Amino acid sequence: MWKKGIRVIVSFVVVLLVWQIACTVTNANATLFPSPVKVGEEFVKLFTQGLEGSTSHVTLPGHIRISLLRFATGYVLAAVSAILLGLILGSLPKVFQFINPILQIIRPIAPVAFLPFIVFWFGIGDVPAIVIIFIAGFFPILLSVVAAVQHVDEIYYKIANSFGVGKVKTLFGIVFPAIFTQIANALRLALGTSWIFLVSGEMVGAQSGLGFLIMDSKNCMRFDALLATMITIGVIGFILDGLLRFAEKAISTKIGFGV
Repeated sequence: MWKKGIRVIVSFVVVLLVWQIACTVTNANATLFPSPVKVGEEFVKLFTQGLEGSTSHVTLPGHIRISLLRFATGYVLAAVSAILLGLILGSLPKVFQFINPILQIIRPIAPVAFLPFIVFWFGIGDVPAIVIIFIAGFFPILLSVVAAVQHVDEIYYKIANSFGVGKVKTLFGIVFPAIFTQIANALRLALGTSWIFLVSGEMVGAQSGLGFLIMDSKNCMRFDALLATMITIGVIGFILDGLLRFAEKAISTKIGFGV
């Protein structure tokens, strides 16, 4: 574990060194291509004072907290509803065959394409971003769960029938643990997608959050703040993925799901 941590730290240090050298050698415009030192200084200012020149006085921790609350709400709603519906549709193949063409038409549409309707219906604020996150996470999880249920070995159902286990108990007590690994992979995939579209949703339909801070930095022509926010978004996404990996491993080890 510690070796992996060292590799991660070394990779970050190398990138920062190359970035700093590139800024020094090319003598690039510090405003358009700020050095890591300049970005680090601006990060401290964002963290303690907020964006200079902005109409918003929210600091970076405030934007992070708001974005995480929106993300948690949309992602958890998408995960719970998609898993439940996926288990049901996966166990009802004829119903899924009827619904699948509709899902395949809606699924490729980028969630932000729904944004004009969402803003018109719900106004600006938290709801548009939450709905965008929900849409981004819902379909990958749903289709993955349905596919996993449909590929469960028939032996599970035979054993359940031989012991007189009901359909609902079979679905949640036998099928769900059997496909836990596939569900966990779908949750990780949806997490990345949802986090990306959180930023997109906040760029248009919100007055706070990391996506809003991206647009605010651009409008203020503060590219150092823009890069600091982008790096913050990437680091948080990396941490969230790591937490989900840890949770999956803990559940698999202690409860035995997916084993």
